[in-house]
Amino acid sequence: MIKYIDEYRDKNLVLRIANEIRRISSRPFRFMEVCGGHTMAIQKFGIPSLLPENIQLLSGPGCPVCVTGRKFIDTAIAFARREDVIITTYGDLIRVPGSTSTLDAERGKGHDIRMVYSILDALEIANDNPDKKVIFLGIGFETTTPSSAAGVVNAINMGLDNFYLYSSHKVMPPAMTALINEGVKIDGYIAPGHVSTITGTSIYDDIPLKYNLGCVVSGFEPVDLMQTILMLTRQMENDDAKVEIQYKRAVVPEGNVKARKLVDEVFEACDDWWRGLGLLKDSGLQLRSAYSHLDAEKAIPVEVEKTREDTGCICGEILKGLKSPGDCKLFGKACTPNDPVGACMVSNEGACHAWFRYRGSA
Repeated sequence: MIKYIDEYRDKNLVLRIANEIRRISSRPFRFMEVCGGHTMAIQKFGIPSLLPENIQLLSGPGCPVCVTGRKFIDTAIAFARREDVIITTYGDLIRVPGSTSTLDAERGKGHDIRMVYSILDALEIANDNPDKKVIFLGIGFETTTPSSAAGVVNAINMGLDNFYLYSSHKVMPPAMTALINEGVKIDGYIAPGHVSTITGTSIYDDIPLKYNLGCVVSGFEPVDLMQTILMLTRQMENDDAKVEIQYKRAVVPEGNVKARKLVDEVFEACDDWWRGLGLLKDSGLQLRSAYSHLDAEKAIPVEVEKTREDTGCICGEILKGLKSPGDCKLFGKACTPNDPVGACMVSNEGACHAWFRYRGSA
C-alpha cells in the first residue's frame, strides 16, 4: 500500500500504469474530469502526454467560480455599493468579471469588500460590526456547502441579526447528466475527489445505469489520476460501466453522513444557472424557509444592472468539453491571469488558468 506523497509521484510507477493503459486500450475514449483540482493537476503533471492518442481528456464544469454566472457577480457588486453592507468572500471571486465591474474594482472605489478564509471569519466580522449588514458569498459544490450550512446555524446560535448568505452553491450530478443529454461525447467521468468525501458515491449511480458511462472517484496525484484512467479504460473495454473509488484513502461509499445531514437541514434544491449549460433543474441550493431570513437576496433589496456577457469569451464551450483553451482567440493575448476576460482564466482551478500556467501563454 502506498503511504507517502512521494510514492504517489513515483515516475516508474506512473510509466508502468501508462504502459498498461496502452496495452489494454483498443478504442478511442473521451474521459472528462469535473473537478477544478483535477483540472489543475492534470495539466501540472502533464498527464495528457502520458496517454495514447486514442484516449482524450476533457475539462468539464468542475470549477465553481467558472460556472457561476455574471448575474451573481453583478448582484454581489450591487450589494457592495450599499453603504450599510460589508461583503465577505473567498479570494477567487474578487477578480471575476461582472458585466461592467469586478468586486476588486469596487473595493478600489472604497466599498467594503473583504476576503476571508472561511465563513467563520465572516461571522466574526458581523459580530464586530453590528451596524452593518455582512453578506457572505457562498460559492462551491458539495465540498464547501457544509461549511456554509454550519455558518448559518452558528449565526443563529450567536444571535447575529446582521449576517446574511448569498448562495451560489451548486450540486454536481445535474451538470454531469446535462452534458450527456446535450450530446457531448463522453465515455467516462473522472469523478471529483473532494465532493465525494462529502456525498459518497451514490450520487453517480444513475450515470452507469442510464448512460453506460463509467465513473471513478479519483485522487489528485499522478498515480491517482493514471490509475483512475486505467480503471475507466478497463470498464469501457470490458463494457462494464460502474462507479468505483480510486481515492480510497479519503472517500467511502456513504460519504460524510454528518455533513450531509447538516446540509439537508439548512438547504433545499433549486433551479440554478450554469455557464455553458444554462438553467438546470435542482442543480442549486437555497436556504430552507426556516433560514430564509438570512437570505441576502430576500432580505436586502438592490437594483442590479442588466447582465451582459462578453461575446469573445468561449468559457461556456470549454466548460462543456467542446473546445479547449487554446481554441480561444483571446487566450494568452487579451485574456491572461493578470487581466482575465472570462472566469475560466481567473480561478486557479479554471481550465484556461491551468493551460496558461502549465502549457504556456499561447
